Amino acid sequence: MKKAIAGIAVALVMLSACGSDSASSDTVADTMAQEASAMTEAGDIVAVASTTEGFSTLVAALTAGGLVETLQGAGPFTVFAPTDAAFAALPEGLLAKLLLPENKDVLVAILTYHVVPGMVMSADIMAGDVATVEGSSVKLETSYGVKVNGANVTAADVAASNGVIHVIDAVLVPPTVDLAKL
Repeated sequence: MKKAIAGIAVALVMLSACGSDSASSDTVADTMAQEASAMTEAGDIVAVASTTEGFSTLVAALTAGGLVETLQGAGPFTVFAPTDAAFAALPEGLLAKLLLPENKDVLVAILTYHVVPGMVMSADIMAGDVATVEGSSVKLETSYGVKVNGANVTAADVAASNGVIHVIDAVLVPPTVDLAKL
């Protein structure tokens, strides 16, 4: 990903050096180079979540599920990230059960249900079903703001070097998981 961003930045510099006298194309090239630089400096998805207030429970769950290294990988990934408040809204005792080693498979299924392959920025989100890394689909709605399976996107387009995070206000549970069996 960093090589691709660097390649884009080099191409933009070369294009701008090719003689366009238009101030607007210089501005576009400068803006794109700044955005590419900001994404590289942001760190990977786990680094961004680790340094952003409100994601400590998500980071703890990623660690318990053994998914930290995966979400530090090349990606790109789109993560619909539940906040600490979203995890706190789960039925009493459920989060503690999910974090137990014997429930790792269930935790991984839930966490990977929040991840979509590729980088989907908020401007590109369209209503419909989208496949997740877990294997099931989430339903995206766009009529009154963006919703994922009914959860509201409360902040969008949080940049990471290997993808993007959209903050949601609920924990999503895939249809393959029966929480009553925990």
